[in-house]
Amino acid sequence: MSDSELAGQFLDAAIGLLQRVRDEEATTVTAAGTLIADTVEAGGRLFAFGAGHSSLAAQDIVYRAGGLALMNLLAVPGVVGVDVMPATLGSALERVDGLATAVLDTSPLRAGDVLVIISLSGRNALPVEMALHARALGVKVIGVTSVAYATETTPRNASGTFLKDHCDVVLDSKIAPGDAVLTLDSVPAPFAPASTVVTSALLQSVMATAAGILADRGIEPPLLRSGNVDGGHDWNAGILKQYGDRIFYERR
Repeated sequence: MSDSELAGQFLDAAIGLLQRVRDEEATTVTAAGTLIADTVEAGGRLFAFGAGHSSLAAQDIVYRAGGLALMNLLAVPGVVGVDVMPATLGSALERVDGLATAVLDTSPLRAGDVLVIISLSGRNALPVEMALHARALGVKVIGVTSVAYATETTPRNASGTFLKDHCDVVLDSKIAPGDAVLTLDSVPAPFAPASTVVTSALLQSVMATAAGILADRGIEPPLLRSGNVDGGHDWNAGILKQYGDRIFYERR
């Protein structure tokens, strides 16, 4: 099989997953977008969290050209991204009981806010405990996960549950356990993961929905513009000043 055929197979698999998300998650995307729009209108704040590679989708909706300025990254040291050394430490921290509670109790989250939690498997202690404790604090939780993991794997946390069990809205990425979408007889392991592509697209569809709902209500959605277009910096400076009390990524 040629390299181009493999590339085409991966893109076809990603497109197929995106089509499934479009067709099967329309209701939950609307629900998530409505929850975010309600929160923005009510003066609440928005936060997103993901561990490891799930953090990529969280970062993609924070301080993003064309995105909602009010979305903040909830960072857990050693867990967001693979810049920690060794990289395996992040995977270990996801399984530490009590870490999520400590993070939330020292974070700016409060009742009435929304927290988007992204976890492909939804089985580890960190995302599950984070969802549980956030809701106990009065925070609404949008979970982005693969529901298939709940039927094909076992929980890996003290509660014996999955992220999907503790959310106000669950967005199912449709990713199969293991993530990788390609196999070859000559390669001993599956390869070509698609979760980042699908999860990022799913969340951007939610952000677009929220912006549209706010506009329908006569509320100008607080959107950022690209700093690489004329007038972009001035526009963003105005947005950051107007909503400064709900934006935490600019504070020192």
